[in-house]
Amino acid sequence: MQLRTIDPAALAHLSRALVGFDQVMNQHLQQQNGNYPPHNIVKYSDSAYAIEIAVAGFKKDEISIQVDQDRLIVKGTQHPSETDKEYLHRGLASRDFEQTWTLAEYMNVKDAEHVDGMLIINIERIVPESLQPRKIAIK
Repeated sequence: MQLRTIDPAALAHLSRALVGFDQVMNQHLQQQNGNYPPHNIVKYSDSAYAIEIAVAGFKKDEISIQVDQDRLIVKGTQHPSETDKEYLHRGLASRDFEQTWTLAEYMNVKDAEHVDGMLIINIERIVPESLQPRKIAIK
């Protein structure tokens, strides 16, 4: 069997789930993991990336980030409010979430910060020196 065409839906699912595979990355497609919470995948250079996640309403201690082999897992669990509120309009989502991304080979989650309602996870590609191209001197 020969592959003649690529199913756009299959490519969309693949490109959204992989970070660091630039050949198939298409940031305009909807995320495989769903749209909640909204997020961006940013490429700063060939070795520097970030995932920006809108986590308005979540405190630092309500968010967990875990790397399990080649998977980046971000979870948000809000603690129930101690005050009873009656919402006249509820336009802000406040549900728990779990997002998972598969990281490409040599991708390393460097750090994360929670700033102004955004969770920013910095990722860098660290290719071992033995696998990097090297220049051979001519004698």
